[in-house]
Amino acid sequence: MSDIEFIGMIQSQKVSEIHPARGPAIDRDYVRAFAQAHEQAGFDRILVPHHSTSPDATLTVAYAASVTERIHFMLAHRPGFVAPTLAARQFASLDQYSGGRLAVHYISGGSDDEQKRDGDWLDHDQRYARTDEYLDVLRKVWTADKPFDHEGAHYRFQSAFSEVKPVQTQNGKPHVPVYFGGASEAAIPVAGKHADVYALWGESLDQARELTGRVRAEAAKHGRSLRFSVSFRPILADTEEKAWARADAILAETRRLRVVQGFGRGGPQQSEGAKRLLAAAEKGARLDKRLWTAIAQEIGGRSNSTALVGTPEQVADALLDYYDLGVTTFLIRGFDPLEDAIDYGRELIPRTRELVAQRLAARRKAA
Repeated sequence: MSDIEFIGMIQSQKVSEIHPARGPAIDRDYVRAFAQAHEQAGFDRILVPHHSTSPDATLTVAYAASVTERIHFMLAHRPGFVAPTLAARQFASLDQYSGGRLAVHYISGGSDDEQKRDGDWLDHDQRYARTDEYLDVLRKVWTADKPFDHEGAHYRFQSAFSEVKPVQTQNGKPHVPVYFGGASEAAIPVAGKHADVYALWGESLDQARELTGRVRAEAAKHGRSLRFSVSFRPILADTEEKAWARADAILAETRRLRVVQGFGRGGPQQSEGAKRLLAAAEKGARLDKRLWTAIAQEIGGRSNSTALVGTPEQVADALLDYYDLGVTTFLIRGFDPLEDAIDYGRELIPRTRELVAQRLAARRKAA
């Protein structure tokens, strides 16, 4: 992996806060164009998100991988609905078919109502305990050279085994990279034990510094180190004034559509990440150099909904502040999803890579 990683996000149809979903839930032509646009724009990886009413993310990754050649993928997956023995074989198979291009982001679930749609009645903290056991089983299935039995708090298996192993390895053992999010007291220990990359939403620099410090300390208990990812919705224009005008237009359209769709201002979720975004928003709509929290406040902190607003050079400079905190992965997606992905590839991604290279060269020279 290079010094920094850029992750985009594709969905099975055009939809965002300013684009209501229209037509069939799956638009194959759009998915193909969306995935290929990310590859051409210089992204390293694409997230395919999971929702309890959306098309199956695993199959979307499989299709997107079939119409691309180089770009890697991050599958959003919720433990609890598929047995970890079966999930381990699915992920290993997908890693094989994609040529070693898979990573999985494990989402324990931040909403009881969302989980219940698929029949999961565990509470918030129980879900993280289940994820801990789930990841233990996955790792054992990937690495075991003979059948094994398992009996835990959530799963019991007899003679579990997989003939297929992942293409990728870690410390010489088969492994699919583990991305993990969750900022609650129940989540942090699981992150420290299992995550290769810990993902947080686009918080303020002070919030990010505090949270990454907690996760680092937890990982150190296991003799581990990990990488960090932060998610933003960059809003770009060729001048700062035009970028803020575009941000204002996005907020106005978001509000208009929420009224049309019968939504009020979004209330807080159980998700600790959502609460942290709302806490940032309470301090102001504009934080640090150019962090914009208005959309997060409008929709209740749901999903990665904070933006960095400015010219490509200004936003790249803001990203570098997070890089200096130890963040090496940036998940960026736009409010105009396909068009923004293409736009990010023109200047923002190459400019940020250039700044990081300059920063590393300066450090080497100083050393």
